[in-house]
Amino acid sequence: MPTLAHNKEAAFHYEILEKFEAGIKLSGPEVKAAKLGQINLRGSYVSFIKNEPFLVNAHINPYKPAAGVQKDYSPTQTRKLLLRQKEINYLRGKTGTAGLTIIPLSVYTKGGLVKIEIALARGKKLYDKRESIKKREVQRQIQRRMREKI
Repeated sequence: MPTLAHNKEAAFHYEILEKFEAGIKLSGPEVKAAKLGQINLRGSYVSFIKNEPFLVNAHINPYKPAAGVQKDYSPTQTRKLLLRQKEINYLRGKTGTAGLTIIPLSVYTKGGLVKIEIALARGKKLYDKRESIKKREVQRQIQRRMREKI
């Protein structure tokens, strides 16, 4: 399962509670562009429109060879997510809880299909973010010292 895109900011800004795998409804040129890695998840989120989940604000660049087909193409259009009804009901109920949101973590291929990993997440406070930075710096120092000894 090669990863096509990864949302690096998600782990820093959010505390991940649960992960889900979803399909994503794309047009043919969008699939080709996504498989070339021309997709960006920064600032994107999942929203419910008429009780159906949609990926909002994910940027997929236009596929150059299909320029004739993609005349009025919007790179950040909303895209439908494909989940089981039980998962949709569960996520819709959880997002009603204060402070919880659904964010995309990564986009990857699975058996020729483009899948997206989404997560139920809670936003971190500023002090939690500082703590994450401190932990990361300590790990880097430990790795440097280990390399020096070898």
